[in-house]
Formats: sequence, structure tokens, C-alpha cells
Amino acid sequence: MSFQTPLTIKEVIENIHRKKYILPAIQREFVWNTDQIERLFDSLMQGYPVGSFLFWYVNKEKSKDFQFYEFIREYHEKDNYHNPNADISGEEDIIAILDGQQRLTSMYIGLKGSYAYKLPRMRSSNPLAYPRQKLYVNLLAPSKEFDTIYDFRFLTEEDVEYDHAKNNAYWFRVSDILDFDDHFEVNQYLIENGLNSVEKDKALFANQSLFKLYRAINETPSINYYLEKEQKLDKVLNIFIRVNSGGTALSYSDLLLSIATAQWKDNNARKEITEFVDEINQIGDGFNFNKDFVLKSCLVLCELNDIAFKVDNFGTETMQKIEMNWDDVKKAIRLAVSLVSSFGFNQETLTSNNAIIPIAYYLLKIGLPANYVQSSAYKDDRSMVHKWLLIALLKRVFSGQPDNVLRPLRKIIANNHDEFPLGAIIEEFKGSTKSFTFTDDEISNLLTYQYGQKHTFSVLAALYPTLDFRNKFHLDHIFAKSLFTKKNLSKLGVQEDKQDAFINDCNVIVNLQLIEGIPNQEKSNMKFDEWIVKTYSNQSKLRDYMDKHYIPNIDLNITNFDDFIEQRKQLLFNQLNSILSV
Repeated sequence: MSFQTPLTIKEVIENIHRKKYILPAIQREFVWNTDQIERLFDSLMQGYPVGSFLFWYVNKEKSKDFQFYEFIREYHEKDNYHNPNADISGEEDIIAILDGQQRLTSMYIGLKGSYAYKLPRMRSSNPLAYPRQKLYVNLLAPSKEFDTIYDFRFLTEEDVEYDHAKNNAYWFRVSDILDFDDHFEVNQYLIENGLNSVEKDKALFANQSLFKLYRAINETPSINYYLEKEQKLDKVLNIFIRVNSGGTALSYSDLLLSIATAQWKDNNARKEITEFVDEINQIGDGFNFNKDFVLKSCLVLCELNDIAFKVDNFGTETMQKIEMNWDDVKKAIRLAVSLVSSFGFNQETLTSNNAIIPIAYYLLKIGLPANYVQSSAYKDDRSMVHKWLLIALLKRVFSGQPDNVLRPLRKIIANNHDEFPLGAIIEEFKGSTKSFTFTDDEISNLLTYQYGQKHTFSVLAALYPTLDFRNKFHLDHIFAKSLFTKKNLSKLGVQEDKQDAFINDCNVIVNLQLIEGIPNQEKSNMKFDEWIVKTYSNQSKLRDYMDKHYIPNIDLNITNFDDFIEQRKQLLFNQLNSILSV
């Protein structure tokens, strides 16, 4: 490995654009945000070193033996964040980037592409939530940030036109600097765009900024790189791990995925795993799984002794075993996620992704029955899985060191899978720090969760074991939330000294219920005692509703809300104590 003559950024970007520089499959995907890219360009303008790079020279005879990807150019947080496959002809030698791809991709996006991320407070389904933005620099004024000098920003064309119309700034599109071939063209641009005729300090700043940008991109050889010519993949992989494992930003799952990609023989591990993550995240109302989850699942489901994320655990033999079992691993995870989705969980309410892994392992051990989620033959078994999941989430057993829970769970399930071994699991962990049993105080604490908190759904799901979560349901305030303002409470006759307590208890789980169907807009503005009489005029149906939703048989006028809270809290405590015990 030898140090090479440094290159200019323009030379490197042109090589990336011509696909002369590409990425080996062992590289992770692009993860930098716009703020990181903007700060990188500020550093370049200030002449700061941006670190060294490691390039891998691949002979054309060997280039077809490996999987490569192109740099991503038009980055879109939702629709275009995977690197496209590189079409390698095998007719030319190529250069692959072993270290520095985040920085080089950032330069490529800033100088040739665009970046689209979701705007806050907009739904991801809204196409306007992801505007296409290019990198600009303000030539008239420095940055207002304390740790940067030059004001680089990703902006839409509309943003630029608005600021220009208001004379708020002069935004120069950074990619245009590649079109300048000499200093004369820089001066010409300043003159033609009136930047030499503005106020003197602004004109000087514009002149300095544009010339600095030109020199930083087109003239200064700032890309210092080593060139590795080793052609054996295992040695190249070792180099890659050495140069990448020291950085905190590169997770072990990235490294492990890189190793899998290099060592799988019949499948492209990176493509398989990233596409599978996308697939399972679309099940039901959506989840938030990642590569870490899938790789951890592989370790557990493939019966590997050590399930820790350590590079040493991912040798050739391990990778071949994972690849050999990959189809069954996918089926097990997919079935487990579908089952948990049928329990009503999604990315907002599943508080530990690791809880899916023992369920997937159990489904694998019983042969992956395709009809497990729907068939009445598995109804009782599903109930035990559901109960275990609720207990595991509410006890937060996977917090801290999840491996210390996953290992014994796998052993119990391996030895007891005629049915889901809920009793054996509870017995095994009894008395430990990861106990699956509840004390009275713990059950009381469950009733302090509030509307909007992630664990609230798990508590309510335990209280409604017969609710079919595959149908539409919603979380409802029993006493309508809209009534709990001091103005409304005063109108309704609530004493002033009780109003703060009433408002505090409005969102607590004791005032919540799960109701099938779409939200009832009429109820959201009605007093509960009037709504219940209007809705359930039949006494039998009224009793059924009150029993199902644990409504105490008391005066349900809002002035009696404090008594309602106390009495329903006791009903819910008794029910949870019964449901969560084994």
C-alpha cells in the first residue's frame, strides 16, 4: 500500500461521475445528513484537512469476482437511499473506495446531485414532504453559526428565488463551480451578476468566497489517498475492518453486513438484508426494524453459540451457515412480525424489536406453519405468545443487555416447543433481575402511563384480550379530552379546587379505553354520562359495555370524575393482576 499524488476534488468528482470510482459491497450505505455535508464544505473552504482516503485498485481480471455499487447522487430519504448496482464489464481496471466514502459521497451530492429529506410536521405519504434540495453558498454574508465561516445550505429553487427577490442573500449553486476553468471566469461571474457593485464589504466577501470555493474544488490537491493493490478479498476485508472499526459512527452491524456481503456465495447479502428490512417494515401499520435486528436474529435463529455483535463471531463458517438458513430465517421473522402486527402493534407501540426474535425462533422450531396467524387451531397458542409479549414489553426485559435474555429464552424454547412455553419461561426467570412476574407496586405503576406514551398500548392490550386487533380500533378518552379545560369544567359545575387534579388525570390510562371502529367524532364533544345513555338505551347492551370496558357502576357525571378514576383504577388493577399472573 503506497501513498499517491494528491488529487483535486474536481478530478475525484469527475472520476465518480464517469463511474471510474465505485464502492465495494463491503461498504455501508450513505448516512450523512445535510448539516454534516454543509460543514464539510465549510472545512474545505477554510483549507482544513479532510482526512486521508484509502482506494483499492482492482484488476480487470478480478473485477467480475466482486460485487460493486455506484455512488448515490440524487439522495432521497424515503425513495432513493440505496446505492445502485454497478455494471462491471470486466474490460477495465477499477478503483473502489475502502475508506472515505461518506466524505466522497457528500462531495458528490454537493457538487453533482441533490438531497431530499422529510420536512418536520408533514406526513411521509405527502409527496411535498421531501423537497429536492441542492447545495448553495451565500456570497454576500458569512455564516451566523459560531463554528462555521461560510453559509452553506441545501435549498430548493423556490427558497433561492424568494431570498433573491427579498435581497436577503445571494445563493450561489455550488455545482456551478465545476463549470469554471480559470480565474477569469470567476471574475466574469462576479461582474455579470452585479456582485462587484454591491456594498464594499459584501463585494469583498463575495470575491473572496467565490475564489476560495474555486481554489478548494478545482485547484487544491486536497484528496490525499493510499492505493491498495491487494487482490485477495480476505486480506482486503481485514484492511477494511481495521480502518473502519475504530470510528464510532460505523456500527458493528455495518461491519458484519460487509463481511456477509463478501463471504456469501450465492446471494448478495447487502441487497438481501436491506430489501428484507424494507419489506418487514411495511407489514401492517409499519415497523422500524433495521439491519442490527436482522443480523441479531440470524445469530439466534441459526443456533450460533455466541450471539454477540463481535467481528470474531462472523467467520467464514458462520456466514455460510447464515446464508444456508437465510430463507427460513426470513420466513420466521416475516411470520413473527405478521403475528405481532395482528396483535395491534406497530412502530409506535412495539417498544423492543428484540421481543420479536424469540417469537421467530419459536415459529421456526414448530415448522413455520403458514396459517399460524389466522387458523383457529393455533388460537390458544397465539394467546400465550401474546401474553408473553405483553409481559416482556411491560417488564422491559430486553433493556440493558438483551443477549442475557435471548440466550436462555432460546434454550427454553428449544427444549419446550410442543406449545409456546410461557410457564417454563416465567419459572426460569423467577427471582432474577429479568423476572416475568409483577409485584403489586409494578402493576400500580402500569396505571400511571398516559395517552401518547409507548407502553400505554401494551397495558390496554392486556386489558382487552378479546379485542380483534386485525380490525380497526382506536384509543379513546372515556371522559372527552375536550372537556378538560378550566373554562369548560367551571361551566359543568366542577369545583375550582378539583380542576387541576381533573386536568392532570384526563390523559392517564384510567381514563382510556380501546374501541373497535373509527373514532366517534360525536362522542369527542359529549359528556360521558349523556353519551352512554344515548348509545346504550338497551340495559343488556349497557351492562356488556360497562363490563367490557371496566366502567364502575357509579354516577358518571363529570363532577364525579375523581371517584370514577379511583374506582376504575381498582377495577383495572384487579384485572391486570389476574391477566398478568400465570
